[in-house]
Amino acid sequence: MRNIVVLDAPSNLGLRPPAPGTVPGCYKLAGALREQRIVQRLGAFEGGVVVPPRYDLGDWQEGDGVFNAAAIARYTRTLADRIEGHVRAGEFPLVLGGDCSIQLGATLALRRIGRYGLAAVDGSADFRHPGNSTRIGAAAGEELALATGRGQADLTDLEGLGPYLRDEDIRLFGMRDHDEDRAEMTALKISNATVGELREWGVAELANGVLQTLEIPLLDGFWVHLDADVLDPSVMPAVDSPDDGGLFPDELGTLLRILVRSPRCAGLNVTVYDPDLDPDATAGALLTDLVVAAFAED
Repeated sequence: MRNIVVLDAPSNLGLRPPAPGTVPGCYKLAGALREQRIVQRLGAFEGGVVVPPRYDLGDWQEGDGVFNAAAIARYTRTLADRIEGHVRAGEFPLVLGGDCSIQLGATLALRRIGRYGLAAVDGSADFRHPGNSTRIGAAAGEELALATGRGQADLTDLEGLGPYLRDEDIRLFGMRDHDEDRAEMTALKISNATVGELREWGVAELANGVLQTLEIPLLDGFWVHLDADVLDPSVMPAVDSPDDGGLFPDELGTLLRILVRSPRCAGLNVTVYDPDLDPDATAGALLTDLVVAAFAED
């Protein structure tokens, strides 16, 4: 097993304010998982923190595009620098977010190196873009679209490297069965497996089958993006958009273990868990346990 390096990316720039005058609490995710001793339990190395710009919507209004766009672009490049260094050194970066827009830092880093895929374990596709929505603004709900070149150029074509991902190199796991983006994903031939399909075919069987399509010579490897909202809100209520019908811990544990143990997996990021919505830290403890167990030796 490669050395795991835990790197904090506590950016909340891609989420809408939960209430006027407040900021999303997911920037506390890394601190909360560290309180659960994730670094020590993994036997991981310390990667430090990539400090995000200040959350400031300024005079942004609906129709102005992605808010905090300039700050997200700066942060994406800085985070990509750190992730790229660890991957080139043969290390396994575990990036503790943050909202889902931090995935852009990972995919930009890997695009600099070669052609990589993405295994997105997420309750939604995060594929909102100008071609399918008039409500563009929160990059955390748009990051997969941005990574595939759909959206404003100041985020989709950083360093002239866009798109960072090809549609055919993406594998989605855990969308709700009623997700409205499913039809577009299928039309674009973006591989996707809903919660219902994972249960119908068996999580391990389906994950192992999809993994084979990520381990092909055409790809240099793949990244795993984990959004805590893939879990059912009965066990993970501490997210910005809880939605019934999610995975249960044993299902997510099986899926994560199969993905991150692949020698072709370049790294993992964890996003969206909000400690402000988890006063007794129960959900944070569960999330930490799942990540730690994914790397545990049999």
